[in-house]
Amino acid sequence: MADLSPVPLTPDYGETIVSYADGVLDARFNRYVTVREDQRESKLNPTTTIVTIRLGSKDIQEPEELIGGNDFYAFPRVDPRGERIAWIEWSHPNMPWDKSELWVGYISENGEVSRRVCVAGRDPSLVEAPTEPQWSPSGELFFITDRNNGFWNLHKWIESENEVLPLHSLDAEFARPLWIFGMNSYEFVQSSEQKNLIICSYRQNGRSFLGILDDSQSSLTVLDIPFTDIDNITYGNHCLYVEGASAVHPSSVAKVTLDDHKSKAVDFKTIWSSSPDSLKYNSYFSMPELIEFPTEVPGQNAYAYFYPPSNPMYQASQEEKPPLLLKSHGGPTAETHGILNLSIQYWTSRGWAFVDVNYGGSTGYGREYRERLLGSWGVVDVNDCCSCARNLVDCGKVDEKRLCITGGSAGGYTTLAALSFRETFKAGASLYGVADLNMLRAETHKFESHYIDKLVGSEQNYFERSPINFVDKFSCPIILFQGLDDKVVPPDQAQKIYLALKKKGLPVALVEYEGEQHGFRKAENIKFTLEQQMVFFARLVGHFTVADDITPIKVDNFD
Repeated sequence: MADLSPVPLTPDYGETIVSYADGVLDARFNRYVTVREDQRESKLNPTTTIVTIRLGSKDIQEPEELIGGNDFYAFPRVDPRGERIAWIEWSHPNMPWDKSELWVGYISENGEVSRRVCVAGRDPSLVEAPTEPQWSPSGELFFITDRNNGFWNLHKWIESENEVLPLHSLDAEFARPLWIFGMNSYEFVQSSEQKNLIICSYRQNGRSFLGILDDSQSSLTVLDIPFTDIDNITYGNHCLYVEGASAVHPSSVAKVTLDDHKSKAVDFKTIWSSSPDSLKYNSYFSMPELIEFPTEVPGQNAYAYFYPPSNPMYQASQEEKPPLLLKSHGGPTAETHGILNLSIQYWTSRGWAFVDVNYGGSTGYGREYRERLLGSWGVVDVNDCCSCARNLVDCGKVDEKRLCITGGSAGGYTTLAALSFRETFKAGASLYGVADLNMLRAETHKFESHYIDKLVGSEQNYFERSPINFVDKFSCPIILFQGLDDKVVPPDQAQKIYLALKKKGLPVALVEYEGEQHGFRKAENIKFTLEQQMVFFARLVGHFTVADDITPIKVDNFD
């Protein structure tokens, strides 16, 4: 029987100092083309290049550099004939969603890039961030960029003229910020009429759609599927595989079968679910309501998903308004989605209203909305969270005296900033939250090394927006959760806040986890964090007894 175990293609350097990602096969030269990050010369400033790895040889060889010289690379994509390669590159101080460039290189007979052309991103009159290049089966280059209308839309490169044409302009996002490699938002499909069609996903007004774009007519047809949130799509044999979710579907992978004309979905079948038993509890589910609320800037609105309390076994009195837990998402260049999240349902099934805020700076609403946070992190996000809570009070949906806030990482920073610099919330929970912006800048890696500067701005802002420098301003109960192996947010930040609140006489609790880093991984710690937040808020702000059998941890200055 043949040995089918994997064999190494690249040298073993003894430690994880060389990493590869986002690769594709180059059949013409029987090689693998991939992005490489190399820390052998510098761990603080590793070299990023596009390299080739020979296949078919029994000898392990050092990869050969194909493209280099810039700070970052992504999406190396070889055309069907192996004659051209497209890629995305960008340089400090930009993040890939700020400004990037799309290039095409022509591959010579010896496999090197002999000539290169910049397709998008170099015109000084256009601010754009091209992403996700793909070659069609016939060898045309398509990609997504946000030129002109500020939304990531599909475009096509006309090679003979070196021109870029939009396929279908829409105030919607056909791509996501490039936090991770290998995202796939569209696929090429051929219909029975031999037309080239593009199946694509896009986000508009807080939800995702799956559409079919006819390149020849620029027409977009929306497919009817149960998912309202879509991450990645892959085309298979006359069917489509979609990674997505909805308000009643947890994160899942579904097989979508199309008709012969590739114009509509005729079958939808979940083939993998992150929580296959969840549907039997759907009578408890609180459905998210997309709300738009006014910010502190006149005429400017922000967005959130509001979940009212929901439990078929209990009905609250008309006189009592529910307590509110507001969540500030991490990133901060990210987005929260109105999908089934059992952690949210944990709160709503126990009498809490929950609101998940997409403050200014969040993605999914175009460049202008995303750039509200530039130079204003710790101001715009904090103001929007406070405005959202006040709006829900004004609408009569929640109890003004029982407003709580929670968040992790960058969301933990917004939480701590709201608790130290504002008086909207009556209690808060910080999960590995950033308290010291200067320390975050000092501890960060190459990818984000200029990111914080763009979000914060001046040195004065670094000091004035760091809650760690104003611990005397905290005025309400706080519970802190911290991993002791956290390299992003060192544990002493949570410890300093804990000691300051304890000295001030405010109710405070600190939970420290051995072996946990930035973001908790162990199921028992995730569960404990959720339960202790619930019982902490219930005892100190909610004024009710939790139905679950939870032993509360000791709260200083309270127990």
